[in-house]
Amino acid sequence: MNDAMNDSSQHAGTELLAGQPVRIVERDGVRYTLLGTAHVSLASVQAVEEAIGSGQFDAVAVELDPQRLVALTNPNAMAQLDLVEVIRKGRVALFAANLALAAYQRRLADQLGIEPGAELKRAVTLAKENDLPVHLIDRDVGLTFRRVSQRLGFFGKIKLIAGLGAGLFSSEDVGEDEIEKLKQGDMLESSFGEFAKESPALYETIIGERDRYMATRLRQEHDSAQRNVLAVVGAGHLAGLARYLETDNEPPAQLREQLESVPRKRNIPWITLTILAVVLAGIGIGFWKGGMNMGAQMLAIWALYTGGLAGLGALLAGSHPLSILTAIAVAPFKPFRLSIPTGAFAALVETRLRKPTYQDFLQLRDDAQTLKGWYRNRVTRITLTFMLTNLGSILGLWLTGFSVYGKLAG
Repeated sequence: MNDAMNDSSQHAGTELLAGQPVRIVERDGVRYTLLGTAHVSLASVQAVEEAIGSGQFDAVAVELDPQRLVALTNPNAMAQLDLVEVIRKGRVALFAANLALAAYQRRLADQLGIEPGAELKRAVTLAKENDLPVHLIDRDVGLTFRRVSQRLGFFGKIKLIAGLGAGLFSSEDVGEDEIEKLKQGDMLESSFGEFAKESPALYETIIGERDRYMATRLRQEHDSAQRNVLAVVGAGHLAGLARYLETDNEPPAQLREQLESVPRKRNIPWITLTILAVVLAGIGIGFWKGGMNMGAQMLAIWALYTGGLAGLGALLAGSHPLSILTAIAVAPFKPFRLSIPTGAFAALVETRLRKPTYQDFLQLRDDAQTLKGWYRNRVTRITLTFMLTNLGSILGLWLTGFSVYGKLAG
């Protein structure tokens, strides 16, 4: 335990509540009882019930954001999703990440007999039943994913996607070691698997930043009528949350704005632009050295590889024939609209032609656990159309470059 925690021992003690760790911090006339829980433990649910049932608290704070609370309390929330808007606003990757997290949580629920986050859901329910104010202090999961994405390089993002995909389609039970770590850690961290350990940037964004964010939200929610506040958080956040709650002196509104910001980067796809420049240079050399005949052949290679592989990606996704034709037609023109992925066009066509039903949304969490389910469910198949079409388009551009320069060398 760090020095800051030891120095503050006079006003921050460590206790146990139904076997769960507790930190107590007093600041600005408020006594904060930080209850560390395991998101997959019935004992944590019992601790929440015992704490709120004691009648000692004026308010309850939980490690949730509005989106995650809706997901916990309303199983039909996905049915209200507008997929067209998700595609148009470029949020398919975030949607796929949320599916991966939901599938991981469902595997845990099936294996352990308890829904991950049950203690958080119970805390909200009991607080409302006892007419206690409820504060949702965690950062929006979408903001966290976007900040993670900005901190990772190109290959880091590839590893992250691969890790999420591997966990998504795994049919094996979650290992005992992983469950024990989950009891001491955080749901988002656990869902990223081994990659979280290897990436300091990822760990800091999903753990360190959120410790500080939740401490900031607790200070910001300060109310003169709320002198005793119970904060229910994952055990992995307990030490960091207590430290920041004790030591942060920056105005909470200002600090919250910093932790919610996603700095606007000039969205310049340098790798794609570099490959494109090299390919176009090769085609230009082909026109110069071999005339119209060789130049036309290289342009045909361009259309064949980019369109063909994008169409193959849509085909492998089980897309509608018109979605496949859209991918084939649009992919060769990708260089002229770098900001719009080829997969977005194919996915929009797929959405229009095979609009997901209410039942698709209801079965989404179950279907997202298996590869067969992804092809059966129209929502996940649209996501596959987007991802595999984009992958095919990118591979096509790479192969065009190899082919063009191979032809020049020959």
